[in-house]
Amino acid sequence: MEFVPEEGKQLHEDCSTLILPALSIGNVGQLVADLLISSMGSERVGYLDDPNVLPCVGNDAYGPFPQGDLALPLEAYDSPSNALTVIQQRSPVIKGMMVEFAKNMADFIAGIGKKHIIVLSSLDFGKWQKVDMSSGLQIYYLSSANSNGTDENCEQLGWKKLQEYDPSQKHWKYLSDLAEGNATLEDIISVEDELEQENYYASLPYAALFSFLKAKGLKVTCLLCYCSEGDNISDAFQLADAVCKLHRLSHPAVGIEGDKWRVPLSWMSVYGPPPDVSIF
Repeated sequence: MEFVPEEGKQLHEDCSTLILPALSIGNVGQLVADLLISSMGSERVGYLDDPNVLPCVGNDAYGPFPQGDLALPLEAYDSPSNALTVIQQRSPVIKGMMVEFAKNMADFIAGIGKKHIIVLSSLDFGKWQKVDMSSGLQIYYLSSANSNGTDENCEQLGWKKLQEYDPSQKHWKYLSDLAEGNATLEDIISVEDELEQENYYASLPYAALFSFLKAKGLKVTCLLCYCSEGDNISDAFQLADAVCKLHRLSHPAVGIEGDKWRVPLSWMSVYGPPPDVSIF
């Protein structure tokens, strides 16, 4: 993975926390990255080039008016006033290459000196075993703070540890061994074919990213929520609020006033134009 800086720019050393979306159902992590970048007035400092990510290109995503600046598959944005770097990923990883992508991403992040990585992802509502909607959207977490995935700070914020995470379970252990370089060829062949069918949670991109980042000795927190395909903008607002709580970003210096988020320009065309009322 290669980082290509914008002319005259570089990653700020003061941005000690990095936000990283992991692609999944509903794309909630990417929507949160959009909200943070737009609301904090973040500046694009460069883009990442990785052979495992499908190419894509689009117009300026954040505005407030399109300037003709190209949006690329992997971009890095800095907000020095909020001590945040946000990586936005706009296209998926090539099928079968997620482990290689996670390894490359972990190597890159470990080399730029970030102290805390927050991985954002969504989970399939249909896989939720113990549905609890009594308090609205429930945030789940997974942390490298303890070997069992728990984190006292996250618990104090009212979030629940992802119960499906068990580091001793076969598929989670496989990811850990792979990240630490301890997996044999026999392990790889026997586990990869059954991973997605037998363990949904360990098969998702956030799991590979978590395992490889953790193996680098980095502090990693995954913030997760259940959703379905469709309009998940409301889920994105709530998960973005969770990021602010974790990062103690309740009143950022730039872009967010109170609880008002700055919706990015690109969201105006997410679901196309409104229907023509004359058809009714």
